[in-house]
Amino acid sequence: MARGGINKALVMRARQALLARGEHPGIDAVRVELGNTGSKTTIHRYLKELEESEAGQARSAVGLSDELAALIAPLAARLQGEAEETVARMRQQCDAERADFEARLVQAQEQIGQLQGQVDSLSGQLQAETERHQHSREQLQQAEVEQARLRQANQDQAAHLKDRDEQVRSLEEKHRHSREALEHYRQASKEQREQEQRRHEAQLQQVQMELRQLQQTLILKQDEVTQLNRANERLASENAYRAKALGEQRDRLERQAGELAALHGQLTQSHAAREVLQERLGLLQAETGELKAALDTQRQEAQALHIGLAAANTELQLLRQTIVSEQERARLTSEETAPERQEES
Repeated sequence: MARGGINKALVMRARQALLARGEHPGIDAVRVELGNTGSKTTIHRYLKELEESEAGQARSAVGLSDELAALIAPLAARLQGEAEETVARMRQQCDAERADFEARLVQAQEQIGQLQGQVDSLSGQLQAETERHQHSREQLQQAEVEQARLRQANQDQAAHLKDRDEQVRSLEEKHRHSREALEHYRQASKEQREQEQRRHEAQLQQVQMELRQLQQTLILKQDEVTQLNRANERLASENAYRAKALGEQRDRLERQAGELAALHGQLTQSHAAREVLQERLGLLQAETGELKAALDTQRQEAQALHIGLAAANTELQLLRQTIVSEQERARLTSEETAPERQEES
């Protein structure tokens, strides 16, 4: 007995629909055509009855069938040949498209590998350029620190030279005052000696006159002669003392002259050291300029690498989209040819 509303008429309609589509009216196919309802045993019984009924009708019309078969056989053979040729041509076209797609897929994968290698290389170059940029920045900072230190040293040296110049001017001023004092002392000593000598000559003339006049009173004047001799000794001692003071003053002036010469030598060395520092400062400034130029160049190269990397990523994205599109088209083509392959099978 049929169940679920299945009857012979429904099975017959399902069988005819399958035959019209060129499918084999098997039990499972009929059941699917009926909406997955009905017992397979019932469907098998109805199909067997329908086949027996068709077989009986065929036996009653065997003569007509043989004539129709004789007429249709050549047409069927031609249709079968054309169908086979069409299927072979479509199969060849499908195989060619598949081979072309596979070749393009391999080429695309190779391009992806190459682009990935280029991306890795560009990333490595960018990392190297970043490290070089950092190293150049550190060198620039060190050069700026060294330049500041040398500038400070130059300022300290200039202040030291200024102090030395002040000391030299002070010593020169002292030396000039000493020369003026020495000259004044020499002039005063000369005038004093001349005055004493004139006074002594006057006294000697007076003594000689008194001696000529007072030869009879020589014994009385011996005390005065003794006093005059003592005065001469005192003057001689004073002259010796003044000569000694003059020698000491001269020695002191010579020592000051030696110190002045030493200070001049130190001043010359300081000027030479200052010139060396200025020259080194100029070299450091030039090197700083070169480092800044190299840093600008590295920045431009890094920017160009960033642009190249962005272009490579864009090309990689486009290639991936193309591959996805090709895969989708191949999938659609495969789905379209699947029913034809099932009909062939």
